[in-house]
Amino acid sequence: MSYGTATHASGPAGGRAGATCRPAIRPGWSPVTIGLMVLGFVVFWPLGLAMLAYILWGDRLPGLAHDAREQWNASPLAQGLSSGRGFSGVHPTGNAAFDDYRARELKRLEEERARIDEMRAEFDAFLRELRRARDQEEFDRFMADRGRGPASPGAGTGAGTGAPEA
Repeated sequence: MSYGTATHASGPAGGRAGATCRPAIRPGWSPVTIGLMVLGFVVFWPLGLAMLAYILWGDRLPGLAHDAREQWNASPLAQGLSSGRGFSGVHPTGNAAFDDYRARELKRLEEERARIDEMRAEFDAFLRELRRARDQEEFDRFMADRGRGPASPGAGTGAGTGAPEA
């Protein structure tokens, strides 16, 4: 028996297009659902837990989806997003003094944000230059050390110097 398919209900509708479909495994305690739940726990425990939830509350799933959709449509969040403005849109409140104050503050905040972004760009450029200068200094030191050979007699291992050991 496959549990991912649905069979057509037999009845007055027969095999017509308007026939209702019922799941091959219905919620409730049956040998098949218990076996699938045990198998789910053996294979991977969240599968068994999901099967247990389906056994206990599976008959309520269509109603839950409908209720969740109704609740979402009634929420202010959905209404704000569906209006096309998102959350950045500012609508007048009807109080002219407050609307003027809000517009001035938003403009001031935008200018402040632009100033902070400019300072950040300058600081990033400073850090890039600092890293470049440090890398150049390390490279110059490497090239100077490479041209001189080992800095001290104990710095080398003695192998490959060409001098025989006594």
